[in-house]
Amino acid sequence: MNPLEEKLKIKQKRDELMKLTKDQEICLIAQAKQGSETATRKLIELHQQRLFAFIWKIVRNTDDAEDICQETFMRAVSSLSDFNEAYRFSTWIFTIGYRLALNSLKHRGNQTGYDFSNVMPVNQVDHVDEVMQSEQAQKLREVIWHEVDQLSPSQKATILMFYRQGLSCQEISEALDMPVATIKSHMHRAREKLRERLRVQKMDETDLDMLGA
Repeated sequence: MNPLEEKLKIKQKRDELMKLTKDQEICLIAQAKQGSETATRKLIELHQQRLFAFIWKIVRNTDDAEDICQETFMRAVSSLSDFNEAYRFSTWIFTIGYRLALNSLKHRGNQTGYDFSNVMPVNQVDHVDEVMQSEQAQKLREVIWHEVDQLSPSQKATILMFYRQGLSCQEISEALDMPVATIKSHMHRAREKLRERLRVQKMDETDLDMLGA
């Protein structure tokens, strides 16, 4: 499969997930609980790209992110009977992945510092790090995500879940087991820090929209 075909396949999975209704998701989960390998595989395929992107942004290491993704799905599948269908499956998956990512950081000593040479393979992620059309846009994204990378793990996770994964504050609250007010506080502080950084760089504050790019 060439790079273009790979990108089209990834986009198709993303679009498919966006169109998945709550009832359809519950149906898939019910089938998976009954032992359907097809339904289980479908759930994994629908979420693996977004989960990988989210975890990679926290641990910043491809091998670790892949291992954590695999462990996340293994735990999720083995404990499907405990899943509360009042929540979205994606929220549950992100909760498991986030905790495993934190454990990985603690094990590594939570090394800091962003290495732009350690770039995420574009063919592994659906909507992350797409090729930019200008050097200015690329520089802006680097500045913004460098600052995001300096946030605490919980603040970083909040930003990633909101802007990259499209989760609501309520969903992030459930995933991170934090009050909604704390999530909103994380969002506010992070955006203020990013605005200040953009001012220092003499960049337009409206470019914060790039967080969702």
